[in-house]
Amino acid sequence: MFRKILLIFALLAVAQSAFAIDKNELNLGFFERFNDNCLNYYINSAVDNNHSAKEAAARVEQYRQQAKYSLGNELPSFSVSANYLGIKIPQLDSFQLKKNAFLLPFMMNYEADFLLKNRDKTKSAKKSYEASKYDEKSVYLSLVSDVASVYTNLLEYDELIIIQKENVDIYTKLLEYESRKFERGVINSTQLNNAAKQLENAKNSLEKLQKEQEVLLMQLAVLTGISPDCAKGLERGNFSNFEYSGTVPEEIPSDVIFARPDVMAAETQLEKAKIDIRVARKEFLPTFNITGLWVFNTIAPGTFFSWESSLAAILAGATQDIFAGGKKVANLRYQKAKYEELFENYKQVDLEAVKEVNTSLCFIKHDSAIEKNTLKTLAYEYNNLSNYKKKLARGTISNPEYLVNLSEFLHIQNDAVQAKNQRLVNYFTLYKAVGGKL
Repeated sequence: MFRKILLIFALLAVAQSAFAIDKNELNLGFFERFNDNCLNYYINSAVDNNHSAKEAAARVEQYRQQAKYSLGNELPSFSVSANYLGIKIPQLDSFQLKKNAFLLPFMMNYEADFLLKNRDKTKSAKKSYEASKYDEKSVYLSLVSDVASVYTNLLEYDELIIIQKENVDIYTKLLEYESRKFERGVINSTQLNNAAKQLENAKNSLEKLQKEQEVLLMQLAVLTGISPDCAKGLERGNFSNFEYSGTVPEEIPSDVIFARPDVMAAETQLEKAKIDIRVARKEFLPTFNITGLWVFNTIAPGTFFSWESSLAAILAGATQDIFAGGKKVANLRYQKAKYEELFENYKQVDLEAVKEVNTSLCFIKHDSAIEKNTLKTLAYEYNNLSNYKKKLARGTISNPEYLVNLSEFLHIQNDAVQAKNQRLVNYFTLYKAVGGKL
C-alpha cells in the first residue's frame, strides 16, 4: 500500500508532460543526407508547428492522464465534510444531547484489491497510453515523409517550369519563322495554324505546371504550420543539386518491419484486450471494501476534538452480485469478441507492413533502372543535338529544324527530371515504411 501511495505522488509530481515527440525517435538525420538546408528547416518546422501532429500529442496526454486516473482507483480515498445538525429527541434523565450541533466527519473508503482487478484495469489503461504513443509516432512519420515528398515535388516543378519556358520560347520562334514563310507564300494557312497551336499548347502546359507549383507551395505551408498566404515566399534549393548521399539497403530485416509503430500499436492493443478479458472474468468475483469514519461533533459532552465526544467506526466486508441482468456475461463475451477482432487486425497489419516495405524496395529498384535508361537516352539525344548544332553552323540545316531537335532534347530532359524525382520520393516512402529506421 505504501509503495502505491509513493508511486501515485511521484506521477502527480510530473504535473505536465511535454506535448511533443522526441525527435530522436523519428531519425530526422535521414533527411540531412540530402544536403539541403531548406528541407531540414521545413522538416523541423513541421515537427514543431504542424497542428495535426499537436493534436496527436494531445491525444497521448489524454491517455496518460487516464492511466493516472486508473492508478488513483487503486488507492484509498479520504474526504471530509462540515455539517450542521438540528435534532429533537425525547428527554432522558441521564442522557442529554444538544439540539443544535456541528459535525465534522472524516471518511476513508478503500477497495482492497486482493484479486488485482483494479491493478489489471490500470495495466489496461497503460496499454492504451502506449498504443497512443505509437499512433503519435506514426502521425509524425507520415508528416515528415509528406513534407519531404512535397518539397521534392516543388523542386521538380521548379525545374520543369524552366524547361517548359524554354519550350515556349522555341515555339514562339518557330511561329515567327512560319509567319515569315506564310507572308512569302511558302506555306499555307494550315501549316501556320498548326505552328500557332503548338505554341498555345506549350503555354497551356506551362500554366498547368505553374498551377501545380502554387498548390504544392500552399500544401507545404500548411504542413509546416505557415499561413498559405505566405506560401509564395517559401525558399527552396536547386533540383539538380538535390541528391541522396546515403545508401539504400536491398532488403530490410524483419525486426525492423515488425518494430514499425503501427505494428507495435496493434500488438499493444492486443495485449490490452487480453487484460480486459481478465478484468471481465474478475467482475464475477466479490469485491472487498473497507470504510472508516471518524466524526468530531458538538452534540455530545466534551471538547470538540476529544476522543470522548467523537464517533469512530470501521466497516469491512465482501460484496457479491447475485444477479445483474446478464451484463457481466455480455461484457465477457464482448471483450472476447474484441480480442478476436484485434487479433485479426494485428495479422493484417503485419501483412500490410511487409507489403509496404517490399513495395517501396520494388519501386526504388525499378525506378532507379528507369532513371538510368532515361539518362542514357538523354545523353544520346544530347549527342544528336550537338551534331545538329554543327550542321546549323555549316548551314546544312535551317534554324527551325535545329529548334525542333532542341525541343525534342528538352522533352527527354523533362522525362529525366521526372524519373529522378520519382526515385527520390521513393526514398521517403521507404523511410515511412520502415518506421524511420533507414
